[in-house]
Amino acid sequence: MEGAEAASLLGERGLGRLAQFKTYRRRWFLLAAVCLLNCSNAMLWLTFAPVADKTAAYFHISLEMVNWLSIVYLLISIPFGLVATWVLDSVGLRCAVILSAWLNMTGSIIRIFSVLKFLSLGSQSYWYLFIGQCLCALAQPLIIFSPTKLAALWFPDHQRATANMIASMSNPLGILIANVLSPALVPEGKHIPLMLGVYAVPAVTACALATLGIHEKVPPTPPSASATNSTSKPFLIGLKMLLRNKPYIILAVCFGGGIGMFTCFSALLEQILCEKGYSNTSRFRHQTVLLAITSSFFGFFGFAIYPIAMELAVECSYPVGEGTSTGLIFVASQIEGVILMILLQALTVRVSEDPSSTCALDQSGALDWTTPVLVLAGLCSAMACLYVIFFHTDYKRLHAEANNGDLDKAEDTDVPEA
Repeated sequence: MEGAEAASLLGERGLGRLAQFKTYRRRWFLLAAVCLLNCSNAMLWLTFAPVADKTAAYFHISLEMVNWLSIVYLLISIPFGLVATWVLDSVGLRCAVILSAWLNMTGSIIRIFSVLKFLSLGSQSYWYLFIGQCLCALAQPLIIFSPTKLAALWFPDHQRATANMIASMSNPLGILIANVLSPALVPEGKHIPLMLGVYAVPAVTACALATLGIHEKVPPTPPSASATNSTSKPFLIGLKMLLRNKPYIILAVCFGGGIGMFTCFSALLEQILCEKGYSNTSRFRHQTVLLAITSSFFGFFGFAIYPIAMELAVECSYPVGEGTSTGLIFVASQIEGVILMILLQALTVRVSEDPSSTCALDQSGALDWTTPVLVLAGLCSAMACLYVIFFHTDYKRLHAEANNGDLDKAEDTDVPEA
């Protein structure tokens, strides 16, 4: 009888634990705010890359200086990425999102100073752009790391992957918008002030939504068992656990390398194509279908795996905090991205002026990107093979939830328990 009574008591406790899991409809507002912020930050990152030649001509700077407006995102994200992981897992999601929103908005506004004649004189114009980009770059790690934390804290287990996917894919959506919008807004260099103003609107809107609409660090009641242990390991202990986790290291190297390659491709695409006679508005010469298909495949198969890899990072590293596990992968990707950006530019060859080139700054000869593109393709293949062959892991978070009996779906509510 004692065994039966104990089993009954454990069952009652389990049911009580299941009953306390709830979800709140306002989680969708938080998701929308993070999505807009993520999209805006990506747009600000790649504002100038699709119109690099016109930007260089308008501000009287070199293409290398224009590239630094993109590279600075990668350089700043490396040291600040570790700070961002600590903020997310120690201070909380609300603080991280609001801080990133203000940095993002402030950076977008400072960039506008570069085109105000009474504020910018000579080389000052470029430094307003650079400082604005630096502030936006500080915001990037906080924004990029937020989706997995938001999904873990506010969404039940059956919605985590969906929430993470929506929030994460808003970043490549911003990249897409920037690649389409910048050339459309800047047919000539004189329209750059309009472009800077347009790009500031989403940043200001996202900041208003985050500041006025996000009031809580965590929901009143957790949506799942794993949400109660979201920051169960201290930051430094979590880092040590990750560095000793072989599957996680393989994922960080391979997936981080993939993000780094995508970063390089996005930032340098205009410069790669203009030497071959392609303009900023995608009026392709001779290879319209082939170029469109290959670029689409690169984006579809490259970034489609992004939210899955972020969830996988949390699964293979549980109970390390979500901010730490996803943040370290992002820091690795930025390091690899910086190395690739420098390497690929070093591998370019200056050739005599090509009459078919559409590059605005090719008076001293255009750059041939054939070798860098082949190197990039080879690295993509090598990373994919390394991942397929060597990555194996258990789903630790799902197993922990199954052992806790967290099998029921939480129901929506906006009224916390008494």
